[in-house]
Formats: sequence, C-alpha cells, structure tokens
Amino acid sequence: MTSIIHRAGITLFSIALGCCIFFSTASAVDYDRMKEDVLTAIEKKYAGKDFKADFTQISRLDALDITERASGSASFSHPGKMKWEYMEPEHHEIITNGKWLWIFRPQENQVMKGDAAQFFKSGAGGAFLSDISLVRKNYSITIKQVTTDYVAIELVAKKQTPEISSIVIRISKKTNEIVRVVSYNPYDDTTLFEFTHIQFGKIDPEVFEFKAPQGVDIINMD
Repeated sequence: MTSIIHRAGITLFSIALGCCIFFSTASAVDYDRMKEDVLTAIEKKYAGKDFKADFTQISRLDALDITERASGSASFSHPGKMKWEYMEPEHHEIITNGKWLWIFRPQENQVMKGDAAQFFKSGAGGAFLSDISLVRKNYSITIKQVTTDYVAIELVAKKQTPEISSIVIRISKKTNEIVRVVSYNPYDDTTLFEFTHIQFGKIDPEVFEFKAPQGVDIINMD
C-alpha cells in the first residue's frame, strides 16, 4: 500500500510539474507574441515620420534627493533630427540635425555646439524617438507592465554605457503612441518624460537647424 501511495504521489507531482512547465512556457510565448505586436505597432506608427508633442519632464538625483521639473514642446524627424524647446523653468533649446547638436541658452547669450553622435550614443535625450529602428537594433527588450490602457516595455542597451542602465517606454493601447519614457542610470537617478498633444505631420527641416543670433557666444563641446 505504501508503495502504491508513493508511486501515486510521484505521478501527481510529475503531472503538477508538467502543468507548471506548460503554463510557464505558454506564458513566455504569450509575452513574446505581445512584445512582437507592440514593436510592430510602434514601428508602423513612427517609422520614417515627423511628429511633435508637448512634454513635461521630471528629473531626480537619488543621492542628493533632488527633483526638478521642466516642460515645453518637442519635434522629431527621421532620422535623428530633434528639437526640444524648454519653456519652464527657463527658456532654452536643444537642437540636432542628426550631425550637429546645439544647446542654446538665450538668457546666458550662448550656444554650445558638438557632435550629435557622441551626445546621443547612450540613448540619452530620447534619440530613438527620431529613429524607431534603434529600439530593435540597440536594445534587449522585455515586457515590463500590462494594463487595460497601456503596455510598458523595458529596453536594456546591448552595449552597456555608464550614463543609462535601462529605459522604460509606455505605449498607449488605444493609439500605439509613446506617451511616457523613463530612463534610469546606474546611480538610480531617473529622467521621466510625459508626452501629450502628439501630432504627426511633415515638419520643415529648417526647424532642426540652428543659426546663432548676432553676438551670441559659441562654445565648442569636446
């Protein structure tokens, strides 16, 4: 009798283990399918397209317990062109035509100019928003969170950098628009962007060029 009970116990355990493996595998397949569907959706929405949006930014330095807020509007054009125009807390602009980067601070009467590739190579500044193909190319991707309204995916750079450890993107299920981007660095600092009033449509290429006003100091960034 003991032997029968023992064998029955082993059989039940084997069935339970088999069910766990099956459901675990099925779940992994579902998440892989969901990830592929999400990536295909945002690629279809953003690939090769211009768009603009309003944004709010919340940056937190964890070690110093400092949180800063900013807001403004941003424009993007494929490939690699961006303009971030900050209105609060003070007016300044970050502009790139894909080759050069300009940081213009009118109140200081200066513009800093540098190599865009060096500045955005780590994924800083939401560079993938101006070239959505960079998501698959440069990052390992996992599903982070799923709700009735959105899906969040986590991006971890295939080539690690000291500036950014991961990026989490929130995508609206209704519109397939990227409505939030949060970047994390190795020191647990975060930079969060919320996007609203997203509009797709052709943007004049001159928006992504910068012509320094007369008398502005130009500082070259190494």
